[in-house]
Amino acid sequence: MEDIALHIALLVAAGIGAQWLADRLRIAAILPLLLLGFLAGPVFGWLDPDRLFGDLLFVGVSLGVAIILFEGALTLRFADLAGTERLVGRLIFFGFPISAAVLAISAHLLLGFPIALAALFGAIASVSGPTVVVPLLRAVRPKDRLARALRWEGILIDPIGAVAAVILFETLLASLEAGSGSPWWWQLARVVVIGTVAGGIAGWLLGHLLRRHLIPDYLHNVATLAIVLLTFALANRFAHESGLVAVTVMGIVLANMRAVPREGILDFKESLSLLLISLLFILLAARVRIDDLIALGPAVFALLAALFLLARPLAVLASTLGLDIGWRERVVLAWIAPRGIVAAAISALFGLRLEVLGVPQAGLLAPLVFAVIVASVVVYSLTSRPLARILGVVEPEDHGALIVGANPVALAIARHLHELGVELLIADSNWNQIRAARLMGLRTFFGNPVSEQADRSIDLVGLGMLLALSRQPSLNALACLRYRSEFGSRHVFMIRHEPDEEDREAELLAVDVRGRLLFDPAMTWERLADALSHGATIERARIEDETTLDEITRRAGGEAGLLIAVDPAGSIHPRAEGSSWRPARGWWLIYLERAAADERQDAYPGRDSSRRASASPSSRNSSASPRRRASSSTSRQ
Repeated sequence: MEDIALHIALLVAAGIGAQWLADRLRIAAILPLLLLGFLAGPVFGWLDPDRLFGDLLFVGVSLGVAIILFEGALTLRFADLAGTERLVGRLIFFGFPISAAVLAISAHLLLGFPIALAALFGAIASVSGPTVVVPLLRAVRPKDRLARALRWEGILIDPIGAVAAVILFETLLASLEAGSGSPWWWQLARVVVIGTVAGGIAGWLLGHLLRRHLIPDYLHNVATLAIVLLTFALANRFAHESGLVAVTVMGIVLANMRAVPREGILDFKESLSLLLISLLFILLAARVRIDDLIALGPAVFALLAALFLLARPLAVLASTLGLDIGWRERVVLAWIAPRGIVAAAISALFGLRLEVLGVPQAGLLAPLVFAVIVASVVVYSLTSRPLARILGVVEPEDHGALIVGANPVALAIARHLHELGVELLIADSNWNQIRAARLMGLRTFFGNPVSEQADRSIDLVGLGMLLALSRQPSLNALACLRYRSEFGSRHVFMIRHEPDEEDREAELLAVDVRGRLLFDPAMTWERLADALSHGATIERARIEDETTLDEITRRAGGEAGLLIAVDPAGSIHPRAEGSSWRPARGWWLIYLERAAADERQDAYPGRDSSRRASASPSSRNSSASPRRRASSSTSRQ
């Protein structure tokens, strides 16, 4: 028992560690997870899932796949497909069958798989999924239209591919059952009907309970998990493998019901799916036997060539005929199709069953899918980004920032970032302030940045950071909470405010939800605004050597006046809590200059602020003007 507990603890730690490594390297997490499992299992023999878990392995994999499929279906809101529904629909209903057919024929001709087993492999190996597509899209950054189409194809193909695989699997089982008295089509009808009815009823019932507030908030997550597992088990009780259909339909129904609180459930399910994905990939990779991989022989390379050069390109070509899509976009669509967790889990799930039933070459199903997953993720990860850049269908790097607030403090900082070529979007609900930002040539959003309108209208392409510089502490905290999921907690910042009696409660409440606090503790929004009103200015200078840095620090009246650094690549480095802030040579420093023109030693010395405001930084220091990136001169609609 202690040995099993230690193994499970090590598996969880190793899985999360692999996820962290993938995030740092900006690669799909499936790569380090599969590598870790392969090394721990067949290479060094440290992990034997069958011996460790016994019969529970099959049950655990089944339940894990059910939860993952439900979580994927729960994100499938049909309204979000607007604008790409034709392309996505064709990729699903034309592209998927074509890809599955090409892979099935290849497996039959090259590896000698029986027709039914080859068809099952074709369906399984054509499933991508958001767990591998979304991380790859983050790295590749294709144009918005392509990114949305690929993302939604990945979300839809998971349940649809799983259903197709279940149907083919049931067909194969029905053909092996002697004297069952039921024709194969009846078996299939039972799977589809029972799964659909069970999932529909469970989804409607859960949505009704949530909408009527009949389940306490603290039970939302665990109650949903209980109903998902119960629906899966009951559906399987009446018709084998209909549970996967049931949980998928349940998720789709729940996702499209109105006035159902889904956010908390989604957060919980995403965390649970992340844990399950980490464990399943390691366990499934550890089950792969080196002898089985060797048994595939050289023919597996020909099958992989068919995958890359025939299956996906033919699927995309057929799906895009008659659509207004250029050849460059078609090429990128045809070159981003990694295989993911559902393919790995279903192949292991069905492979175990078929091996027991004595299906010829069924033992090669999981190793072959494993080879397809690894090859697809590696090849697409290494080549998609360079290909998209060569074809000119990539979005700019996410070096830019969303700035909440168009007050004088925010605009003084934004002006320098804009002139340094940093992509910016200024959001404010005050029309006069937004008008001032537009007169400066800044891209703006007029409205509340945490509203439903903002969710529909704000384009975050090219933006990788939030700078909450509003004069309202509560708005800053809400913005940090809203955009933390978009940018990550490391890239969400908010300015400090003076803790007066009116805002003290807001500041205390924001501790758990706020972003990282900007600038020196003494550099609050109120003090910056007061300094600017008394003649101080926000300036910038380039660091040439240590002497230059010392001179900039002197102009700023000490390190407290140093605000933001911009490196030569255009990335923003705010001075904030929890950051090791070390500007280097070649970086630009944005700082508060307090030195007076008449060299008086006042706290905020007077100077001709109107003259300084009207004079551009380039006119004050022409040698310091950087060459703006080409992408910063154009604003996307």
